Amino acid sequence: MADIAKLQELIDGSDNIVFFGGAGVSTESGIKDFRSVDGLYSQHYDYPPEMMLSHTFYVQHKKEFFRFYKDKLLSKTADVPGEEKALPNAAHKKLAELEQCGKLKAVITQNIDGLHQMAGSKKVLELHGSVLRNYCEKCGKSFDVQYMYDSEEIPVCDQCGGDIKPDVVLYEEGLDQGILQESIQRIREADMLIIGGTSLVVYPAAGLIDYYRGKKLVLINRDATARDGAADYIFHGNIGEILGQIRC
Repeated sequence: MADIAKLQELIDGSDNIVFFGGAGVSTESGIKDFRSVDGLYSQHYDYPPEMMLSHTFYVQHKKEFFRFYKDKLLSKTADVPGEEKALPNAAHKKLAELEQCGKLKAVITQNIDGLHQMAGSKKVLELHGSVLRNYCEKCGKSFDVQYMYDSEEIPVCDQCGGDIKPDVVLYEEGLDQGILQESIQRIREADMLIIGGTSLVVYPAAGLIDYYRGKKLVLINRDATARDGAADYIFHGNIGEILGQIRC
């Protein structure tokens, strides 16, 4: 396993870095991931979480969908009495800093919480959408996350009465092809690829690692991943603690 001095050396020698991150980037901000011991997938509901976050469930059981969605996916992003709102952590802030000093060219994320943008990152490719964007399925009017959380049961448009759908990619739905293709291109052109906070098991996103052509593939994750063997350098630990030690 590499040390921080080596990571600093790699970053110092790069000027086209791409970061690809998953749920582990936001856990240090208090947002639960899906597959850890205390993540969403380990909790018990009337239906499995992966079923409740599917397109079919959204269409057929919309009331139950939004009860789960608002409770588990919006409670840290909307203003909720008694809940502490999630804020960017050291990883989000360092990535924004690396972009500002010209080294990092893009953040590709599987997260839907908007924390990269809150930290100041400008080029963020959201593979799975964002809870911060919501639209009426009938007239297309946009709504913010607070409107969604404050709505009773199924959120409806205040203009036409249509149902409002979160701009997130549910199971059974395809990724935005424009975002996916740009992500592939950014990774192909990168002179350094940092992958952090992801178990690399969710496809097609996890397959993006295969498009990297360089010799500086860095994996930063709390636990080992199935793709550790493909990495040039591996760091095991909290991503905020590791990136927080880097100088721009």
